[in-house]
Amino acid sequence: MTVSDTWQAYPAPAKLNLFLHIVGRRADGYHLLQSVFQLIDLADTLHLRVRSDGVVAHHNPIPGVPADDDLTVRAARLLQRETGCTLGVDIRIDKRLPMGGGIGGGSSDAATVLLALNRLWGLNLARSRLMQLGLQLGADVPFFIFGKNAFVEGVGELMTPVETPRGWYVVLHPGVHVPTPAIFKSAALRRDCVPVASDAIDYGRVENVMESVACSLFPEVAAARDWLGLYAPARMTGSGACVFAFFASQTESAYVLSRSPDELTGFQARTLDQHPLYEYAGEG
Repeated sequence: MTVSDTWQAYPAPAKLNLFLHIVGRRADGYHLLQSVFQLIDLADTLHLRVRSDGVVAHHNPIPGVPADDDLTVRAARLLQRETGCTLGVDIRIDKRLPMGGGIGGGSSDAATVLLALNRLWGLNLARSRLMQLGLQLGADVPFFIFGKNAFVEGVGELMTPVETPRGWYVVLHPGVHVPTPAIFKSAALRRDCVPVASDAIDYGRVENVMESVACSLFPEVAAARDWLGLYAPARMTGSGACVFAFFASQTESAYVLSRSPDELTGFQARTLDQHPLYEYAGEG
């Protein structure tokens, strides 16, 4: 039973890893990372409708992914359990962010559910609490709740706000899915990067250490990076498969995107300074 027949729309923006280093491993085997996460306005759109009966229902789950396993459903149910909220929600997603692209699609969707329901259900949880809940769903979820471009450390839970260049990105997906476990299991993956300071990052000297591994396993990633690199310095984001390059103007990025090969799925995205739902989390 719905509280209202009105669906409300909420964006779930993507992120890019402007670099990604591994500086060590914890005793439990988790990798210790350093990265800068950049928000961009390429986004999924989540449509939510509050229910009075406590049911969490996903109306268009991804083919092959049971609704109960979807991160958005898991996020809503986690929020119910942790707060005792008796309200529910109908969920529908307009999916634009490619799965397995390294741009945080599923994590961003989950974060948007937590942020939007924090307001729709009248919970008013603090940002820090929502971030703690998000970490239970995935390492990237807390970043989207943090809501600002950030220097990220630890296993992804330690964040420091950073200023990043404003402009436009061309993001290309080479049409392959890069499984993250395959990257982390590779003996070729560098795990001994020298730590860098958040206020002294030279983007010309840092790298994504996962890129060489992904390119060796998936030549399509290397081909997309090399093509985009003809126009500007290009890099892979996350564990792949998307690659990106920065341009100062929309005119430049549109020109490059218009020339991209047919086998690549391309996007043009503007940088964001903060998450569109930043104000949906309480302070603290």
